[in-house]
Amino acid sequence: MPIAVDIDVMLARRKMSVGELADRVGITPANLAVLKNGRAKAVRFATLAALCEVLECQPGDLLRWETEGADTAVG
Repeated sequence: MPIAVDIDVMLARRKMSVGELADRVGITPANLAVLKNGRAKAVRFATLAALCEVLECQPGDLLRWETEGADTAVG
C-alpha cells in the first residue's frame, strides 16, 4: 500500500496512549489499531478530522504517500 500511516509518530510526540486517543476520538482501540498499522482500506473524513483535532496536527502529519517498495521505516 503506497499510503503510510504515521499515527504512532504523533502519539509519541503528544505522549498519548492508543487507548486515550481512541477514547478521545470516539473509536474503538481495535479500529484505531487497524488504522495505525496500515491495515485499513478506508478512513472517514470525520475520523481523520477527529484524529487531527485531538492530536493537534494536519492530515499530512498522519498520512503520507510513498512509492511502492520504499522502506517504510520512519526515523
